[in-house]
Amino acid sequence: MSTHTIELTTRDGEQLRFDCDDDRNLLEAAAGAHIALPSQCRQGSCGACYADVTRGDYSLGEHNPAALPAGAAERGGILLCRTSPLSDLSVSLPFDHDRILLGEIRRRNAEIAAIEPVGENTVRLMLRLAPDNDGGSVAEFEPGQFMELEVPGQAIRRAYSLANTGNWEGQLEFLIRLQPGGLFSTWLREQAHAGQTLIVHGPQGAFGLSENGLRPRWFVAGGTGLAPMLSMLRRMAEFQEPHPVRLYFGVNRVEELFCLTELEALKAELPLLQVILCVWKPNQDWQGFCGTPVDALAQDLDGLNARPDIYLCGPPALIEAAEAAARTQGVPVEQVFSERFLPA
Repeated sequence: MSTHTIELTTRDGEQLRFDCDDDRNLLEAAAGAHIALPSQCRQGSCGACYADVTRGDYSLGEHNPAALPAGAAERGGILLCRTSPLSDLSVSLPFDHDRILLGEIRRRNAEIAAIEPVGENTVRLMLRLAPDNDGGSVAEFEPGQFMELEVPGQAIRRAYSLANTGNWEGQLEFLIRLQPGGLFSTWLREQAHAGQTLIVHGPQGAFGLSENGLRPRWFVAGGTGLAPMLSMLRRMAEFQEPHPVRLYFGVNRVEELFCLTELEALKAELPLLQVILCVWKPNQDWQGFCGTPVDALAQDLDGLNARPDIYLCGPPALIEAAEAAARTQGVPVEQVFSERFLPA
C-alpha cells in the first residue's frame, strides 16, 4: 500500500492538502482529514462529487455513466467517491472554498410541519428544526444546497434540494416527486404525517449563485429541479438584486405544473423576472410554450448578444442538452452551473 498527497484547488483559488492511501477513495480520505467535500450518494450514482484531475494518475471505479458530463472522463473528470490515487494528484474543484465544511456534516432532528400535494405526484414537505444544543432553531444554508432526510429506524435516507431560504424560524421546504416504488416516496405517501420526526443531515452541496456583477441570470429547471431555483430566486428577491432574470420551468404534461402561485409572487418582487412555462406534451388548451425548457432556452439564446449565466437543475438528459445548446450559442463554460439528479 502506498500513500499519496492530494492537492485540491477550489474555483476561487484556495488550496487544501491531505494524504490518501491507494486503497481508499478521495472522498473518504478527505473526510478522514476533517474535510467534508460536497457529495450526495457516495456510490458513484449522482455526480454531486464531480471534479477534474489536472495532474497525476488515478483509478476511476465503477459508476453510473450518467453521473459524469458527456466526455468528461476522457478529459480527467472524476467522481471523488469512486477515485483512488495511483500517484500524487492535483484536483480542480468546481466550487468555491466556502462550500467545503471543515468538520463533520451537521445532524439535527426536525418535525414534519406539513405535507401537501402541489401538483400531480409532487408534494411540498415542510419541516421545522428542533432546537440545537444552544437552544436555537435557526436554519442556515445557502440557496441551491440540499439536505439528506433520514427516517429514524427505517434506514431510508434521501437527498432533496431546499426550496426556501435561510431563516430564524428553522423552517425547511422541499418539493418532492413521488417516485413509483421509491422507498422514501412510499413512506411519504403511506406513513408520513405532521408531528413525526425526521433526521436532517446538512446543509450540503456546491450548487448555488455565482457573483458575476449584473450579468443576466437564466434558470432552467425540469420538474422538481425547480426547488433550488426557487431558493435562489427568493434570495434574489430578499436582497432586491437588480439582475435581469429568466426562469424556464418544464414538465411533461400540464397537470404536472406546480408552484405557479409562488412564481407569480416572485414576479411581483423581482420586476425583471420572466417566467417561461414549458410543457412537452401539452393539451389543446395550453397557451404557453410547447416543448422542453431546453427548446425554449436555445430559441432565446439564438442571436443574443449578451451571454447570461445559466443555472441548470434536472435529470442528466436535460442538463446535457442545455449545456450543448449553451455551447452552440457561445456561452462560456464557466458561465454554466448545473446540478443533475438521478433516482436513488
